[in-house]
Amino acid sequence: MEQCELGPRNPGSSGHQRAKKYLLDMLGQYTKFVKSQDFTYFDSLRGERLELSNIIASFYPELKRRVILCAHWDTRPIADEDPDPENRSQPILGANDGASGVALLLEIASLLASEKPKWGVDIVLFDGEDYGPAGRLDMFVLGSRFFSENIGNYRPEFGILVDLVGDQDLNIYREGYSNRYAKNIVDLIWSRARELGFESFHDSVKHWVLDDHIPLIQAGIRCVDIIDLDYPYWHTLEDTPDKCSPQSLKQVGEVILKILYE
Repeated sequence: MEQCELGPRNPGSSGHQRAKKYLLDMLGQYTKFVKSQDFTYFDSLRGERLELSNIIASFYPELKRRVILCAHWDTRPIADEDPDPENRSQPILGANDGASGVALLLEIASLLASEKPKWGVDIVLFDGEDYGPAGRLDMFVLGSRFFSENIGNYRPEFGILVDLVGDQDLNIYREGYSNRYAKNIVDLIWSRARELGFESFHDSVKHWVLDDHIPLIQAGIRCVDIIDLDYPYWHTLEDTPDKCSPQSLKQVGEVILKILYE
């Protein structure tokens, strides 16, 4: 994946700066309505001020009924789940945890540019999702939290978050908070997956996860998290492109496109 060639993309790193430019340039090929929502975050544990950016690309802004598609583009600054303790202070490459969702949305962006869907679509790539140390929930989902606190009157019909969707052994269960607060959208997604014959979508709840959909739900946006949390290389240095599958991305992408264009 081109994102991984930029190196780890954790906030404050050189890879983070390169990735921001890369994503703005890529989305700028597909729509002129691209912007960076910049904000600062003070890390009280390290005494550092971080420059973070959500990247927003809108398609067909004249359409009043809208859908938000989102992913996080940052990568985790520490491999705290790595089996080797000596690796746990190093940043991860994030081929699946970060890059997979972004890659999927970039491909969808290219299709949106050439064919108008039934809704207007806003693609939002959140920063700072995976920043905090274990146990400090207040230091996660930074970008989606900032976005949700500054959305004004923006209320899309619904949202779809994609995270960890490139695993070679893809198994996606209904996420608990999504199923509780946006069950009709979960039902829609899973029914379309069944119609397409994708057995990787399992029709039961397995995980409840703090992810970028939570601030959106709290802001009144019905948002569903499509996520495979049973990824053995999660938060390790082994989260590399060879663990990912284009076929997995294709399945999730086809489900979303079926909803956008049906």
